[in-house]
Amino acid sequence: MDKMIPLSVPNLKGKELEYVVKAIEAEWVSTGGEYINKFEEEIARYLKVKKAVACQNGTAGLHLALKLLGVEAKEEVIVPTLTFIAAVNPVRYLGAEPIFMDCDDTLNMDLKKLEAFCEKECRVTEKGLINKKTNRKIKALVIVHVFGNMANMEKVIEIANRYNLKVVEDATEALGSYCTKGKYKGSFAGTIGDFGVYSFNGNKLITTGGGGMLVAKDIHLATKAKYLSTQAKDDQLYYRHNEIGYNYRMTNLQAALGVAQLEKLEKFIEAKTRNYNLYKKGIKDIDGLDLLNFNMNTRPNYWFYSLVIDKEKYGLNRDELLKELNQRGIQTRPIWALIHEQKPYKNNQVYKIEKAKYYLDRILNIPCSTNLTEKDVSTVVNMLKRLKKFC
Repeated sequence: MDKMIPLSVPNLKGKELEYVVKAIEAEWVSTGGEYINKFEEEIARYLKVKKAVACQNGTAGLHLALKLLGVEAKEEVIVPTLTFIAAVNPVRYLGAEPIFMDCDDTLNMDLKKLEAFCEKECRVTEKGLINKKTNRKIKALVIVHVFGNMANMEKVIEIANRYNLKVVEDATEALGSYCTKGKYKGSFAGTIGDFGVYSFNGNKLITTGGGGMLVAKDIHLATKAKYLSTQAKDDQLYYRHNEIGYNYRMTNLQAALGVAQLEKLEKFIEAKTRNYNLYKKGIKDIDGLDLLNFNMNTRPNYWFYSLVIDKEKYGLNRDELLKELNQRGIQTRPIWALIHEQKPYKNNQVYKIEKAKYYLDRILNIPCSTNLTEKDVSTVVNMLKRLKKFC
């Protein structure tokens, strides 16, 4: 192969250099400067929300969201086991404990099991939803839109309202995904729950190198998030602090990248959509392989493409195929190890984890960069066909 085809790399062919140079020339390179405010304003305008708060990363945004929703030590938060661990760690930052929920065939949280857990394993009281097993209050629910595939937020909110749960949308992979039908038609992932959080890590749809963004249903909570993210400074001149704050503010250099990247977001989604459809067409005739669908009634951002492998029909299992593709210059990766099986969380409560284990052993993410060419897609598909013949 002439070149390696990476899994997911940044596309920096817009005005990134121009804006970063301007930030440097203005000598605003830290957590102040015009690009931070502009990035927040442009994201808010795109998402159709009143306010957005720039953070150092998505994890910081999730931490602030849970804190501002009042999650406290010895309370509980329902989370998915099939996700990146950053969606869960902030629960522990606050001294609370996660309860792990299974996924369904979309890889998102299984809402039928969520509903069953709340109904059968909990009791509704004046103080809130109480876990019968631990006698602890369940304060919130973290919903992750896995790989940009938007969860059924109409059902999520219905369950949350019934059981008095706060909702944090981990939309770190789902910037640009939105509902096309139903109660929330036109609403973006991250704007429906109490809080939404986005990530601009290097492999995300748009990147600031690091960085994240937080939005809130209540503009006062968003304002409080900004206050806490800037060390809870009550007096800018005399450095008065009335609360414990955090150094969670994005830098102006990062924001300069973000402003340039946001200008091309819809073009990036067009490229992701086109390449997904090319893959789907090329893979449909390979027995034993399938490309996981995205949910109906949404416009997904198609961030990552999930190849589902049936070893009995294809001839190679997940790890064997991963090895073969990587040796041939096609970078792939498995989905995350299940969080409830990780050492820090092995003693936490789980509820009927089944499909997460099934998909863990059968999914590979294949190259999906926004600068992926039609030729690159064809190369990957042809290699998948060749490897099947070798088996």
